[in-house]
Amino acid sequence: MMHTALACATTLLAANAQAQSLVAETDPQASTLGYKADASKVDKTKQPKFAAGQICGNCALYQGAAGSAAGACPLFAGKQVAAKAWCSAWAKKG
Repeated sequence: MMHTALACATTLLAANAQAQSLVAETDPQASTLGYKADASKVDKTKQPKFAAGQICGNCALYQGAAGSAAGACPLFAGKQVAAKAWCSAWAKKG
């Protein structure tokens, strides 16, 4: 019985994570942080902190599984960020 309850809870959590929408570049928080869904499209003149190779997928704040297309970020509660995205809060994992 306990295993069944645990399996159901795990399934619900996984479904909830998948149901979260991706943050939009027009989202007020995203706009403030210079979020770009595709890091290759970051305007380096507007975002001087950006460096090639910085993506959400390798940021210390990224909570998605390794190799996932998207994952949670504490800066965007209730939404996911694209693994290949970038914002000015990017921090090296380490």
